[in-house]
Amino acid sequence: MEDRLNEDIFQANNLETERPREWAAMKIIAVIVTYQPDIQKLAELLDSLLPQVSICVLVDNGSSAATRDHLQRTCSGQIEFIFLASNTGIAAAQNIGIARAREMAGDYVLLSDQDSVPGRSMVATLAAAIENQQNEGIKVACAGPRYIDMRQENPPPFIRVRGLRLERCSCQTEETVVPVDYLIASGCLIPMPVLDRIGGMREDLFIDYVDIEWGLRARKSGYQSIGVCAAGMAHSLGDSPIALFGRKFPMHSPLRHYYHFRNAILLYKESWVPLNWKCVDGWRLCLKYVFYSLFAQPRPAHWKMMTLGIWHGLGGKAGKYDKE
Repeated sequence: MEDRLNEDIFQANNLETERPREWAAMKIIAVIVTYQPDIQKLAELLDSLLPQVSICVLVDNGSSAATRDHLQRTCSGQIEFIFLASNTGIAAAQNIGIARAREMAGDYVLLSDQDSVPGRSMVATLAAAIENQQNEGIKVACAGPRYIDMRQENPPPFIRVRGLRLERCSCQTEETVVPVDYLIASGCLIPMPVLDRIGGMREDLFIDYVDIEWGLRARKSGYQSIGVCAAGMAHSLGDSPIALFGRKFPMHSPLRHYYHFRNAILLYKESWVPLNWKCVDGWRLCLKYVFYSLFAQPRPAHWKMMTLGIWHGLGGKAGKYDKE
């Protein structure tokens, strides 16, 4: 299994996609959000991404002064740094980067986390897929790659809800383009006119469900998110997974579980979110609550933060978590 995944990563990082003639004239600006990043991993990201885009806007979300100095010393090239005084959350940082990309007259924005490594032709492949879909009359919200977490046993599939079923859409061929409800933010290529029409990320969510909320909001306005199987990216999702029952399950910190459960409830309270989507995602949330209460360590901390997140979500509390 590991050999097959390594082969998938190799293929994803060596795909050669012919750039459309119009693509070369497009200004694609990458917005990378960092917080206390691993400099070596960030360097891998930049080495792969910089040749694919016009410029990178790196928004650092309140890292220490030593980390900021290290970033400026070690990360060079077509990078513009924006250093925030404190951690404003992923959504606010992305919006700051998007606003700067708009000032630069960018045609596309490529969002990226600090722990992703795109395939060397990922951006061109995503741009070509958007153009092809638009030529077929589809209003594309964004395009995202097939990502692989090497700690997991299987590449995570693209996800969509049909009726009361969750469909996990695997890639049958490299040419497959999958219509989905939303995409993870990292590796997501968004046309600037779509951001102008749909708006930016919802900042009061702070982190978690930010990409889901934006994808559903775009869908509500008639735009379709697409998963592009020919585009590849290595991405670490959460902390080290839990190995149980012969499977590996994604794992997050108790604080991340707070945001996950709180923001899910906040989204369920929105009248415009489809009822069937709420039902399917809500059932999954219940299963996660039981699973992490039983198996995440330390159990009391995870149970407490998930329960607090549900309580705050029901009460309409949003923004950054305040211990007080």
